[in-house]
Amino acid sequence: MNFDIDVRHDGETAIVYANEYLNKITGERIERECKRRLDAGCSTLMVSFRDTEIVNSIGISILLGVIDAAANSNAKVVFTDVNDDTGLLFESLGLTRHADIRKA
Repeated sequence: MNFDIDVRHDGETAIVYANEYLNKITGERIERECKRRLDAGCSTLMVSFRDTEIVNSIGISILLGVIDAAANSNAKVVFTDVNDDTGLLFESLGLTRHADIRKA
């Protein structure tokens, strides 16, 4: 399993690519990258779940931390390439009220 986090920049938008399993290790790396990008002045954080198969409860908790950090920076959060199962999870846990969700 690869724990490296790929990040791309497009203007004031940072695109962070989650791995196949969003858990404590990868979640903390995603959160750290997102906070770095917010500190650098990004106005939109996009987290791509194109390769993500599983998001555990700790991963959800960390995503809430990303949403909170973005709100404190007046930045927008978008979760992209979300599969149906993950989309249902995000919806049932209320993440869709705080971040835009774009299905795969």
